[in-house]
Amino acid sequence: MAQAVDTDHLFASGHTACAGCGQSLAARLVLRAAGPNIIATNSTGCLEVFSSNYPYSAWRVPWIHSLFENSAAVASGVEAALRISGRLDAVRVIGQGGDGGTGDIGFGALSGMFERGHDVLFVCYDNEAYMNTGVQRSGLTPFDSSTTTSPAGRESWGNRTGKKSLPQIAVAHGVPYVATTSVGYPFDLDKKVKKALSIRGPKYLQIFVPCPLGWRHDTSLCTSIAKMAVETGLYPLLEYENGVLTSMRRIAEKRPVEEYLKPQGRYSHLFNREGGMEEVAKIQAVADDNIERFGLMDKPAEAKKAEAAAKVFTASELAGFDGREGRPAYVAYKGRVYDVTGSSLWEDGDHQLEHRAGRDLTREMEDAPHGEDTLGSLLVVGEFRA
Repeated sequence: MAQAVDTDHLFASGHTACAGCGQSLAARLVLRAAGPNIIATNSTGCLEVFSSNYPYSAWRVPWIHSLFENSAAVASGVEAALRISGRLDAVRVIGQGGDGGTGDIGFGALSGMFERGHDVLFVCYDNEAYMNTGVQRSGLTPFDSSTTTSPAGRESWGNRTGKKSLPQIAVAHGVPYVATTSVGYPFDLDKKVKKALSIRGPKYLQIFVPCPLGWRHDTSLCTSIAKMAVETGLYPLLEYENGVLTSMRRIAEKRPVEEYLKPQGRYSHLFNREGGMEEVAKIQAVADDNIERFGLMDKPAEAKKAEAAAKVFTASELAGFDGREGRPAYVAYKGRVYDVTGSSLWEDGDHQLEHRAGRDLTREMEDAPHGEDTLGSLLVVGEFRA
């Protein structure tokens, strides 16, 4: 009996990615957000290898693979052909590469694409090393991470350099839209892909994608590790428009970097050698610097409680807390206003594409399959008066 074909995804199942691969999940989410009217280019790397084992392909859109270093150049050529033929309004172009194929080997082609102003969204799947060829360090490998070319040992704590800031380099090129996201936050990823494709000119999106093989973590931990990187401050989720930081995902409760590092074998040497905790403190300082520089921390709970005692929200005031562009996300229910900013169930002010922050949800909640108990653990920030 013929097996049913899954037609819901433009990145099909049956590829040969490792179990728990963050990159395969991210590619599926990117295509789901972009839709079928795209042409994708792909540098050499894990994504290319596991998705195109001849004679099979996981891609249900036109897809081009050439060399490790020139995905952005090929995407530029495709964009130029579509523009000259008058089809660029109907078909969009997405260039793709890993962190090595984007920020190291492929950086010259990417910089040229930015400089010339091609209307291309370039997506960097950032798994922080050259995974396909044996887990060698890249320019985006973080400090103290152990790879096959920056191994931890008696004379080394691992990679000696910090993570290259490709988003900042893209901003310096004058790119109209630059953003970071994480496979741990699929709604954030979806929103940023759609927003990028709505903007003309070159765009850059960097997606944090855990790699269980190279990072040596349990295959079930992909999304939880992806979230922890954000919650510690090590991987800020940001948006830049025309060089201006317009949005950042705030952290409701900061997690120590130790929680993020411990499940990963690439950092195990930090916890079984004398002096390791001093290195952990250096990584914590990187996270703390990100939090300070980008203003990632939400107000402390104590401060919110003090404000809540006297704060009364009208409908127009509540509408300003919609969770978008870095604003907090509040919802009203039966006369109380709740802060849902830090809840994993509310991505950028949206809950399951049904409820929206910045509104009174009393009537909507009466028809929902869940009850008011879902708000029980959330912080009350004031009263609501229609």
